[in-house]
Amino acid sequence: MATKSSSHPWDSLTDDIQLYLAQQALDRAAAAIVTQAECLAGEMEDGVLADRGGAEALRLLAAIVRATRPLPAAGHA
Repeated sequence: MATKSSSHPWDSLTDDIQLYLAQQALDRAAAAIVTQAECLAGEMEDGVLADRGGAEALRLLAAIVRATRPLPAAGHA
């Protein structure tokens, strides 16, 4: 197990700032997932990608991600 010999800038941030930044990162990741799912679904519908029911599954994924954003704060789930 490695020991922590030096601190990182992240460690100097307050818990509130770390939580805020983590939530922002999750929101951006969720937005990226939604965008990619919608794009892939459109490509399937346009015939660019083989569609084996994937477009609806991707749209369902996008809807689920949208419905669960913003994510609850830690300790408030």
